[in-house]
Amino acid sequence: MSSRPELKVDDEHGFIRFFKSLPAVGDDVIRIFDRGDWYTAHGENANFIARTVYKTTSVVRQLGRNDHTGLQSVTMTVTVFRQFLREALYKLGKRVEIWASPNGRMNWKMAKQASPGNLQDVEEDLGSLADAAPVILAVKISAKASEARAVGVCFADASVRELGVSEFLDNDLYSNFEALLIQLGVKECLIHMEKADKEKDPELAKLRQIIDNCGVAISERPVGDFGTKDIEQDLARLLKDERSATMLPQTDLKLAMGSAAALIKYLGVLHDPSNFGQYQLYQHDLAQFMKLDAAALKALNLMPGARDGAKNMSLFGLLNHCKTPVGSRLLAQWLKQPLMDKTEIEKRQQLVEAFANDTELRQTMQEEHLRAIPDLYRLAKRFQRNKANLEDVVRAYQVIIRLPGFLGTLEGVMDEAYRDPLDEAYTNKLRELSDSLAKLQEMVETTVDLDALDNHEFIIKPDFDDSLRIIRRKLDRLRTDMDREFADAASDLGQEKDKKIFLENHKVHGWCMRLTRTEAGCIRNKSRYMECSTQKNGVYFTTKTLQGHRREFEQLSQNYNRTQSGLVNEVVGVAASYSPVLERLAGVLAHLDVIVSLAHCSVHAPISYVRPTIHPRGQGQTVLMEARHPCLEMQDDVQFITNDVELTRDKSSFLIITGPNMGGKSTYIRQIGVIALMAQIGCFVPCASAELTIFDSILARVGASDSQLKGVSTFMAEMLETANILKSATAESLIIIDELGRGTSTYDGFGLAWAISEHIVKEIGCFALFATHFHELTALADSYPQVRNLHVTAHISGTTTTTTTTTTNKDRDEKREVTLLYKVEPGVCDQSFGIHVAELVRFPDKVVRMAKRKADELEDFTTAHHHPTTNNSNNSKQTDAEPATAEYSKRDVEEGSALLKGVLVRWKDEVRGGAMSKADMVARLRDMVGKEDKLLANPFFQSIKTL
Repeated sequence: MSSRPELKVDDEHGFIRFFKSLPAVGDDVIRIFDRGDWYTAHGENANFIARTVYKTTSVVRQLGRNDHTGLQSVTMTVTVFRQFLREALYKLGKRVEIWASPNGRMNWKMAKQASPGNLQDVEEDLGSLADAAPVILAVKISAKASEARAVGVCFADASVRELGVSEFLDNDLYSNFEALLIQLGVKECLIHMEKADKEKDPELAKLRQIIDNCGVAISERPVGDFGTKDIEQDLARLLKDERSATMLPQTDLKLAMGSAAALIKYLGVLHDPSNFGQYQLYQHDLAQFMKLDAAALKALNLMPGARDGAKNMSLFGLLNHCKTPVGSRLLAQWLKQPLMDKTEIEKRQQLVEAFANDTELRQTMQEEHLRAIPDLYRLAKRFQRNKANLEDVVRAYQVIIRLPGFLGTLEGVMDEAYRDPLDEAYTNKLRELSDSLAKLQEMVETTVDLDALDNHEFIIKPDFDDSLRIIRRKLDRLRTDMDREFADAASDLGQEKDKKIFLENHKVHGWCMRLTRTEAGCIRNKSRYMECSTQKNGVYFTTKTLQGHRREFEQLSQNYNRTQSGLVNEVVGVAASYSPVLERLAGVLAHLDVIVSLAHCSVHAPISYVRPTIHPRGQGQTVLMEARHPCLEMQDDVQFITNDVELTRDKSSFLIITGPNMGGKSTYIRQIGVIALMAQIGCFVPCASAELTIFDSILARVGASDSQLKGVSTFMAEMLETANILKSATAESLIIIDELGRGTSTYDGFGLAWAISEHIVKEIGCFALFATHFHELTALADSYPQVRNLHVTAHISGTTTTTTTTTTNKDRDEKREVTLLYKVEPGVCDQSFGIHVAELVRFPDKVVRMAKRKADELEDFTTAHHHPTTNNSNNSKQTDAEPATAEYSKRDVEEGSALLKGVLVRWKDEVRGGAMSKADMVARLRDMVGKEDKLLANPFFQSIKTL
């Protein structure tokens, strides 16, 4: 942190009065006051900024008196302010208002407003940090008891002039709405306010919870904003063709139109006349992309999380070798919108293959061509909003002169199989765009002084205009005069030019000379030289003559700028008319960038990825040979152990995976999800060979994600996620369940797990992967042919017999060494080695021994009841699902119970006196039981004798 600006306010009391008179706003709004080259915040906001940015409240100062009339304040430099802005909008989901008073005296007005989904006003301050262009969405619902719930949304990406609308029916968990939030990568969501407290709307509460779960900021708008009465005339002004607003089929979507009204009002689109007639309206169809729920987003590690250390921790980080900002943004969009159309997927695959097989083509594209492309969307946006200057025109020009290079490289491809798809996707489009931009290139070459670019000067060519030519000549003459004066001074002082003494254009003193600090003594006591200032890099000084030249030079420069500004405006105006073409060019180059990036990853993985075969929807099977998890295999010192996967509709569509903790169950089921997603964005996949069917959604339930703050317990969160899966899964979905029914009692949990599995197998009939520690679940395979049992293997060295509790001393001597092999094999694993994991993390010996003893007792208890034969081999143990009564009949139970009761009653009478010690009592009971032959022969008694 550089030093903070001092808190100096001209009219303190006036400002305090003004600040306290401002209308109140919600907690999520931060007001910041722009005071020229520094910023302040006051009241609660001051404390908030102190805690967030400075991490201490000692920076808070008091304006006015130190009592209730005063005002807590905090100051920020421009850098600190920008840092806070990024933090507030990207991470904390706050809204920011920036107030300014244009001409000093106390007339503060709100100058800029920003929220996570609407960064237009502050784009300059944020820099190009925005990876993905923020999408903002408004939603309106109608949930009448009689009909299904209808949801209408309208969304816009602030950097492209398009409004998307969509209206769809949804279930009571709003799973389609959740899928939409994820597909679009929404950053902020507008919903209408609750009416009065009396009528709290439970539907709105549900919506809020979903929006919150997806990590989206919520803004409430008054219900009136969602009215549809003016929407048609508003749209007529915004859309490109006037007559269509009333004819458009989208205007029948009443809910979506209500959302559109709220969004247009919130973004203030109508205040800016440059927007009129510029917008397009399109309808977003949920079904054209694969649906993902929030849990799947986390389970598949799609986007980088806050705590990811390495870039390769997330799929986006792994695949993102894009060289342009537009490319990275498009990749993020593709990951959230995997395709559902076989031909589209294969088009992308063919392009990826072209770049993967032709190393030279790929590297030329990455290193030479794409590297030099700026953020064209931003550039087009600056032109549209009349914020552009000559520098932007030059940047557009620099892209245009690169296009022939792109075309030359693409035309160099000889292979017929790749030539046509490349032509269709890029070459033809680029050629057409290059032709339409040729005029812009000519204009820039004739008007802009391209030689001056080397000194970072963006000026119009002097020959372009007579008055400019005259001024330029005078300026050049002055430069020569200044150089002469500089040479004189250097020889007079005996210093070497450009080594010890320099002629520089200083930002405060204009043209003057500088001596290094060591040589600075030689100008002291010489009246000819006048010192300007001493700085870290030396002493600035000037002479009378040089000062005269300097003044004249500055005046002429101002004249030059004034004369050229009219011309600059014309040039920029002409360039701005090309912004739609630049946007189209940005789209083509972004597509190219992502495809090249996917090809780069496919080739540079530890083992190259392969091109998967895609089956049409609802047909074919999913078979992955030697599948790997793309992110895991990239971690340092990981030797990834590959596994095969086979999902066939009627033979093995439901896989149950059992096995030890940390044995690789979660990795196995997630890698299948990740590979399916990669295949549907058109990327190659980390397998030896792969064929996949097209999934319409990936739904996941993994890990405990409790949100107690929202009043949802761990188990409740788990059930909500599962309910969402059961309601939204179709026969073409892929379900990934990692541990289900853990947050409640064992029997309840197992009951739920069984019922849910059976429902998925019988009713939904989709592909599912279920990792569990409920070994009893494996019995499902006996009833349903499409259920397949798999287990992760472990090697156990050292044998221990665990039959009765008396062997605990022996256990202590022989520790079982468990080695996890991470291989997935068919069959069932009957042990989870939870206690072994406790040993690994060095639990106290006593605790581990106690745990083993308890586990053995319980095991004996259940096996004695249920399984006459316990088979202790590691791999295959057929669960004997015969009921306990198979070993003894009901009569045996009744007889045995009666006999035992008789013995116990007699024993009770004998020991009642209390004269015997405890050990004697036990011995006496054993003795009495031993004498009863009839009791010992009873099969029921034999089964409980071990206890």
